Amino acid sequence: MEINRRDMLKGTAAVATAGSLTLLVGVGAASAATRSTLRMGSRGTEVLALQRRLTSLGYWLGAADGQFGDLTLQAVVAIQKVGGLHRSGECGPLTWSRVDAAIRPRARSSKGHVIEVNKATQTLLIVDSAVVTRIYNVSTGSNQRYFSEGTWQIALTPSGSFRVFHDVNAWDSGALGKLYRPKYFNRGIAVHGYTSVPPTPASHGCCRVSLPAMDNLWGAGGMHLGTPVLVY
Repeated sequence: MEINRRDMLKGTAAVATAGSLTLLVGVGAASAATRSTLRMGSRGTEVLALQRRLTSLGYWLGAADGQFGDLTLQAVVAIQKVGGLHRSGECGPLTWSRVDAAIRPRARSSKGHVIEVNKATQTLLIVDSAVVTRIYNVSTGSNQRYFSEGTWQIALTPSGSFRVFHDVNAWDSGALGKLYRPKYFNRGIAVHGYTSVPPTPASHGCCRVSLPAMDNLWGAGGMHLGTPVLVY
């Protein structure tokens, strides 16, 4: 990928496409190394600027309030995943460079309102008419063996095209624990809220998001009965 050096020096934005990413190169790149490293507990105008920028790119974090809490961490991890960085949850020079470059995932679906789960990047996308409108940190099946109900099984999130066929507007208890406001799309596999959403695959096969993210997915423009779900 070649970027014109003169444009870079002038600060002119150069658009490039790489694989499944859409990025804007050259915006704010010179300032990324001079910004503060932001992490859990940080607060102030730089945090607010980061939150507003992530929100404008579609990374969901709730309300921008200038305080680096868990939802901001989830959004930072999401852009680190999409940008191919170490998933530290801290916004240092490399992460700032991805934020400035407007790194966003590209949709695979071409029409309609679709939920996409990208297992490679561990992100969940809301897509409307091929445009990614919201991006969430997610943790899918760990691909590890586990023992349940008398048999050994593999914690797998199968790929394929599905639809939401059942939901529970409460904590739903099952053999593997409680799921918060689950949206079932493939037998017992659901997108659901959970108290822990690590940066790596860790579930028994479901798609974990944070509790507030699940509340958001129940809202307007989110995930409802009949919504197509594309897992890849």
